[in-house]
Amino acid sequence: MSKKFIEIHLGGHVIIHGFDAHNKEITERVEAEDFTKKIIAISRIKSVSENFILTDYTDGRLVYWEYKEDYETIKKALTK
Repeated sequence: MSKKFIEIHLGGHVIIHGFDAHNKEITERVEAEDFTKKIIAISRIKSVSENFILTDYTDGRLVYWEYKEDYETIKKALTK
């Protein structure tokens, strides 16, 4: 059985609300004082970079999350 969730320490994030008439992203930056442990459904994860995890959000929006773990740790957790 494949894993359905991953536990990650997430911090600040950028919510992508959509695009304006000029195809520019409409964003909202949310600052966080510290990282918080969260459980995320792997099915919501769209991509992972060395700095951000991109996930689905409500109402068709996307979120770029800062994360505390290093890239290799996240990569291993997702591919187990």
